[in-house]
Amino acid sequence: MNAADWLLAALGVVALGAAWRVVTTTHLVRAGLHLVLCLASVAGMFLVLTAELLAWVQVLIYVGAVVVLLLFAVMLTRAPIGPSDDLDRAGPAAVLVGGGAGLGLAALLIDAYRWSSVPLPQAGDATRLGEQLFRSWVLPFELVSVLLLAALVGAIVVSRPVGERG
Repeated sequence: MNAADWLLAALGVVALGAAWRVVTTTHLVRAGLHLVLCLASVAGMFLVLTAELLAWVQVLIYVGAVVVLLLFAVMLTRAPIGPSDDLDRAGPAAVLVGGGAGLGLAALLIDAYRWSSVPLPQAGDATRLGEQLFRSWVLPFELVSVLLLAALVGAIVVSRPVGERG
């Protein structure tokens, strides 16, 4: 194993640890911050794999926008910020459902690839990706941005007291 393999394994351990803390903490804001750490370590894995464009997209979209939107939603809806023991946590059922989903996904992947090697496609670059994104996928890209804007405006309207709406 070389240094890149060790770094990839270390970032994977950090991502798994942070993901575990996201689903096990009772503090909602800390869960959001652990999510930032998990997503940032995934971006670091993309950098180790020399996929710089994916790393920056991960940082800008997921770490920058999604987590900030999550924290704004928590603040705007006046959800409890401190630790909360009244969260619904069905431990055995969650382990059963999660384990079943993981085993099903593993069986699906093993059946689909049957331990064979898959030929890699021709390497692309940011120019080709940009051409595809802004020629073929511009309408879905813009629809998602309008949907996120509508969700943010809806969160602001819902968070206002009833007497101020109108």
